[in-house]
Amino acid sequence: MKICCPLVSRSLLLALICLILSGCPRYTPLPAGTVKEIEGAAASAVIAKETVTVTGEPLDAAPPPDYLVGAGDILAVSIYGRADLANLAGKGSRVDVNGTIQLPLVGSVQVAGLSLQQVRDRLQEAFRKYLLAPSVVVEVVEYKSHPLYLLGQFKMSGTHYMDRPINLLQGLALGSGLDSTANLRGARLLRGKKILPVDIYSLLHDGDQRQNVWLQPGDTIYVPDNSLQNVFVFGAVKTPGPIPMKNGQLALHQAVAAAGGLGETGYDRNIRIIRSLTPTRGELIVVDLDRILAGEARPFQLMDGDIVYVPRDLVANWNQAINEILPTLQLAGTILNPFVQIKFLSED
Repeated sequence: MKICCPLVSRSLLLALICLILSGCPRYTPLPAGTVKEIEGAAASAVIAKETVTVTGEPLDAAPPPDYLVGAGDILAVSIYGRADLANLAGKGSRVDVNGTIQLPLVGSVQVAGLSLQQVRDRLQEAFRKYLLAPSVVVEVVEYKSHPLYLLGQFKMSGTHYMDRPINLLQGLALGSGLDSTANLRGARLLRGKKILPVDIYSLLHDGDQRQNVWLQPGDTIYVPDNSLQNVFVFGAVKTPGPIPMKNGQLALHQAVAAAGGLGETGYDRNIRIIRSLTPTRGELIVVDLDRILAGEARPFQLMDGDIVYVPRDLVANWNQAINEILPTLQLAGTILNPFVQIKFLSED
């Protein structure tokens, strides 16, 4: 099968001229209107491709089914048959930063980390010193100790509070759905300063229940906007950094040209590309840029978040390439896709 692409050839010609003007003497411009025929397997400039997955450490098992009281919660405490002590603190008693509540007669009582039944038992024991057979009732008026942060393209983003143990699907539902610009392939679950190896895209689109992990207080779910798409070009180019994708379209030779073209020093023709498919899955791709620029292979289309590395010298393998680019990835850290952060920038 032969592929005839005059429009592609014109695009290649423009990129070729730009690269030559920027100091790359490898090629002579093709005559205007040149059409090159590419046959069969030769149409692809991809030399090698491998899929890489991230499993990470096993996530927590199911938490206890009971809600555990914490700082910030407001509890209403009443004692059966003692109307004078009903609603002891008016609208309730707030658990302070030390995990205690202040009540008449008994004073300060430690309640943080206890279930409502355990709080009831502890208060009943405390009031027994002052009352005969007290019957204590405890309710949560406001849940404030187990925050969940929903950031990005949720219809109701912001801070939500868990009133029971919930899983990832239930946490996403608290945001009342996602808007049309949500980029689920870049969505991530953060715990502390770490991105967890959880694939929200597979959970929602493929029903992969292995991704439906239990959430912890303080977790953050971030869903970025797909209208801001970039690739990152590093290495032997004049102006390395992020390159915007217009309408989500950008070819490898266009990205290199947009990064100022190839530097005046040499470069390895085998361009390395780190591609994030999901937070737990990516690809390592090697592409022969020279064949594309010579019109011997079709342009290689990039995807949002791709990291393009143009080695200054011959690279023996991916380990060497990663070691060379790692300092740059560390500087760019927070703006890179979650797969790159988990796989290459994790402290572990």
